[in-house]
Amino acid sequence: MITTKQKTLYLVVLFSMSPLGSSYAEEYELDMPQITVTGTREETLKSEVPETVDVIDEKEINEVKPGHPSELLNRIPGVHVNVTGGEGHMMMMRQPITTKPVYLYLENGIPTRSTGFFNHNALYETNLPQAQAVEVIKGPGTSLYGSDAIGGIVNVITRPAPLEPEFDLGLEGGEYGWGRILLSSGNSWGDNGIRGDLNITHTDGWRDKTDYERVAGTARWDTVLNNGATLETVFSGSDIDQQTAGSSKLSEDDYKHDPTKNYYGVSYRDVTALRLSTNYEQEFGNSLLTITPYFHDNEMEYLPNWSFTYDPSIKKTENQSFGLMLKHRTDFEPYRTRLIVGMDYDYSPGSRKEHYFDSTKNADGIYDYYIKRDKIYDYDVDYTGISPYIHVETSPVEQLRLTAGLRYDNVEYDYDNNMSSGLFRYRPDSMRFSMKINRPDDDTVSFEHWSPKIGATWAFNENLNGFISYRNSFRVPSEGQIFRPGSNQASMDLDPVEVDSYEIGLRGRLLQKLNFEASYYLMDKTDDLVTYEDPLTGERYTTNAGETRHKGFELGADYQFNREWDLGVSYSWTKQTYEDWTEKDTDYSGNELPSAPNNIGNATLNYRPGFLNGGRMELEYSYMGSYYMDNLNSEKYDGHELFNFRINHFVDMGNKDSLELYARVMNLTDETYATSASYNTYRGREFAPGMERTVYAGINYQFR
Repeated sequence: MITTKQKTLYLVVLFSMSPLGSSYAEEYELDMPQITVTGTREETLKSEVPETVDVIDEKEINEVKPGHPSELLNRIPGVHVNVTGGEGHMMMMRQPITTKPVYLYLENGIPTRSTGFFNHNALYETNLPQAQAVEVIKGPGTSLYGSDAIGGIVNVITRPAPLEPEFDLGLEGGEYGWGRILLSSGNSWGDNGIRGDLNITHTDGWRDKTDYERVAGTARWDTVLNNGATLETVFSGSDIDQQTAGSSKLSEDDYKHDPTKNYYGVSYRDVTALRLSTNYEQEFGNSLLTITPYFHDNEMEYLPNWSFTYDPSIKKTENQSFGLMLKHRTDFEPYRTRLIVGMDYDYSPGSRKEHYFDSTKNADGIYDYYIKRDKIYDYDVDYTGISPYIHVETSPVEQLRLTAGLRYDNVEYDYDNNMSSGLFRYRPDSMRFSMKINRPDDDTVSFEHWSPKIGATWAFNENLNGFISYRNSFRVPSEGQIFRPGSNQASMDLDPVEVDSYEIGLRGRLLQKLNFEASYYLMDKTDDLVTYEDPLTGERYTTNAGETRHKGFELGADYQFNREWDLGVSYSWTKQTYEDWTEKDTDYSGNELPSAPNNIGNATLNYRPGFLNGGRMELEYSYMGSYYMDNLNSEKYDGHELFNFRINHFVDMGNKDSLELYARVMNLTDETYATSASYNTYRGREFAPGMERTVYAGINYQFR
């Protein structure tokens, strides 16, 4: 019996042996049914998954050569990733553009961070440019995933070991001091194969004081044991050092006339993220046993620009994760029934230390100096989560595939305060009012949640199928919201946020040239966590305060005109509203959420002429619709349109080696646009400027 691992390796060999640009490889790829692994944690036909799943394969990753996650993920219908400096980002996926922990980021199906220790920049902790694939599930996670999987799941899949020796060297340069080196090498011997990937990136930043340094690497060992079981061991990590303007905004005048300005010249972020996992798979007839132990080590120190005026603090968080994922799948003959049972266990000890600081501005209004002051938080917090689940699929008739699942999450925070407890005041010299700091007493806080799902797919014919689903998901409050509550003295009583989502969709292939997927969803979120700020005292606190509704339509399509021309289009319409929401005696119910554009879209036109020897020219169009900048819906950002251009060419080396030359121009028309925009009555309209026209070029040599 051929194992899942062996099938993966055979596919790698098939494509690596096919000459670049060969019609055989391209036609084979087009004729293959699309496979996804994220929905059920193993290979499943996408046509039998009752939710919207988008798969970006290695071919597309290599063609796009993303310098930032947005360059890849913004091609997906309903997904928008903005740029906050370096490879930092905020995500919009059935939620507004936000830093809130409403997305689950995975590497090979394993969360990159434990529940409670969310990082909205999580994609820069993975090695996206050297991944084998990226899979995106939009909307709440399936019953196989726990907290945070509300807006969606992003799973970055590492590349397997090659069966033959290979070595790849990529060198890339660009404006504003951009430089990147991508190295990859691997080989197999008998039943063992290894691959190593290395990503070294630097940029001076196009805005003032936004240097960015990154070293990321992945080492993977694939092996087949004597009993037919497979082992996939992956060690990956990133070290990131950046000065950051982040999502810091400028006044409207500076945004239009001096967009490179950065008011927060001393802001920084240092991140180290290490991950080690081993995936063991053993087939027993119609059953598959999967055992995945993993270890994570995350450390982050940052001085955020967004809290200078109300919460000036230098933050350092650390946490390790010791996890185990168990899964047993059994296939039954009647009705193609599949039963998956499993359990996830995660023990993550962590800590937080913070000092407040004083800062000064220069004559140009730039924060250019700070001094660290007293420690305001110092605590340890251990997270423990135990989550059994069950997932069932069956087909009572050939065209119908029914899916149901249930997951139970029992999670606990064990908190130890290393300072005196109570409510304290600190008065930074740079602030006109004192900060109130509440430090809770030692305590244990626990949550539990049941997450059901049910869905169905129907095959109208071999080229057309539809689906319908209901999914429930949740997220527990983060450790910072509970134990680092600012002036909030009721943070220990916070409840989980809960979501109910309904979705219907249609996907298929027409005339052997058009692939499409369309879906409509309705999602209600209750007990949402809201942060309040008193403009007179600066006090901030968080509570479960409101309900929101998120609904929309998403469409993705690819059309192959002929062997040279193809077109990809994605579009989404969404409306996200406050259903029951009151802050400081102001009722926002019925208003739209800020930073939630009603329309976003993307289109790519590709031309693959013979003289590029397997290369292509691509013109990309990206559209961001208007959105409200405040809760009152009194001000709007007008939106923007961007064009990008890419070209690559393969040089005939006369052997198995290949030489690729490529270039890309981002923001081709030099559009002035904002990556985020907001409005308040004190500072008026503010905009975080997007990068002006920028040119990159590179060379990639593959030794075979």
